[in-house]
Amino acid sequence: MKGPFRNSRFLLEIDSINQGGFSEVTIPDTTIDSIEYREGNMSPTVTKIPGLVKYANVVLKWGITDSMELYKWHKDITDGKINSSRKTVHILLLDELGQEAVRWTIINAWPTKYSPAALNAKGNDVHIETLELAHQGITREK
Repeated sequence: MKGPFRNSRFLLEIDSINQGGFSEVTIPDTTIDSIEYREGNMSPTVTKIPGLVKYANVVLKWGITDSMELYKWHKDITDGKINSSRKTVHILLLDELGQEAVRWTIINAWPTKYSPAALNAKGNDVHIETLELAHQGITREK
């Protein structure tokens, strides 16, 4: 068994988008609602059954470059092209040798929020853009 792996070595693959490196990727959590249920002839103890599955958004952060690919993806959504703009996203965690160690697959992702950072003439920081992706599920394949 290998690991634990460091969280600073990762890659992101998005269908047909060749964006440079990302400084941060937030892998979404999954929650399952708990529904309390009881029939009249049962004991007074509530039975819990699984309900709706909910997925948090994926959050991508990167230093701004001249690439417009992620912004154009977001623009497609604002222009109403939602069905043709859904993409599969793979998040790869790399081992110390740079080989894929863990893979998460995000299904039917689409941009739901785009945020450029504030500009500051006194600052010396890299300008960071943020894109949030809504999606219809996440699986860990490796």
